[in-house]
Amino acid sequence: MKDIKQDTRLVHADRILNKPEDGAVHQSTNNSVLFAFDDVADLESVFQGKSAGHVYSRSSSSSAVALQNMLASLDGGIAATCFATGMSAISAAMFSLLKAGDHLIVSNFLFGNTRSFFDNLQNFGLQVDYVDTTDAKNIAEKVRNNTKIVFCETIANPGTQIADLRGIGTICSDNNILFIVDNTMTPSVMFDAKSVGVNLLTTSLTKYVAGHGNVLGGAVIDLGNFDWSTYANIDEFYKSAPVALWGTTQIRKKGLRDIGATLAPQSAHLASIGLETLSMRMQKTCENALILAKYLESHDAINKVNYPGLSSHPQHKKVSELFNIEANNGQQVLFGGILSIELAINYDVRRVLNALNLVLSATHLGDTRTLALPVATTIFYENGLEKRHQMGISENLIRLSVGLEHPQDLINDFKQALSQ
Repeated sequence: MKDIKQDTRLVHADRILNKPEDGAVHQSTNNSVLFAFDDVADLESVFQGKSAGHVYSRSSSSSAVALQNMLASLDGGIAATCFATGMSAISAAMFSLLKAGDHLIVSNFLFGNTRSFFDNLQNFGLQVDYVDTTDAKNIAEKVRNNTKIVFCETIANPGTQIADLRGIGTICSDNNILFIVDNTMTPSVMFDAKSVGVNLLTTSLTKYVAGHGNVLGGAVIDLGNFDWSTYANIDEFYKSAPVALWGTTQIRKKGLRDIGATLAPQSAHLASIGLETLSMRMQKTCENALILAKYLESHDAINKVNYPGLSSHPQHKKVSELFNIEANNGQQVLFGGILSIELAINYDVRRVLNALNLVLSATHLGDTRTLALPVATTIFYENGLEKRHQMGISENLIRLSVGLEHPQDLINDFKQALSQ
């Protein structure tokens, strides 16, 4: 797998890594909840983690393991753990690896539900500092002796701020802090997380990986570059595994087995199928998003367009160092598939969205279809006005997740909607 291009790896990963039976090119879907053993000693061995196998599908199944193998390989990691949703992947990782009294440094530009989760963590005795992650200096100023984790997104949703990933990675490495990044917006085909010092990835498989709005899923991927022997919160019971797998073992036990947000076998299968076309979908999505962003930036009805591909974006120059894709025997810079627009004061968000014919009003990302929704009154509504302002969310902000349509059709749809 190492000697072939990423496009080819995506198409053949299931067949090569998992070696399905009978010459199948996809791993079969195993819906069994229980697994029987002829020898009870074998059951005990698997239960105790001394040998590989499955004892109960809440903890593992061959369908989930097949997807985990592919995700770990494609991101250059050593292990992956799948969950029922992206939010369950984040919450399981945090609940597994943190204890009361620990300190976290978290991006101030998080997706609304993720921000709500970290706010709630403070009710469990955890200390959370929210900072502007576009400059690593802000991270350095907040580091304490009890800082365990730094968490951010690659491209913020919906403001599209780009975290100073390389700078943060250096600070975390120097201070032995676990660096966790949500790369939902920038999957493996466009972002090499290991190259900037990320230790764990969280991702919503629901979005670009699966890609067709037909399945929920999430994952935590261990990139194999963190020394878990230095991490104080690993339970002694899980140190029987190789040191490199201590983190994954604890996440699978405390986060997956105990919390129970298991990815269903059929969901794992659908996400695996989506992986095959990830590269071509991501390239088309990003190309469309750039074309649409340029058009909207020139429209009198739009006060501001937030999109990293525009020269007006504060972190525009950083993107070429971070996000790219193999194309035409070279590298093509990609700027992501989401953008957000602030309407002029005399334009009503609801009227504009209701006037769109092709673009769907829906809360989702990474679909084949272009989607739009009013941010302040939906995904950031519970955060309240004050927090929205702190996070850079205006009351007339519209988030767009750009799909695979012909870009001119998207432009025409916005043109007629804004003219009304």
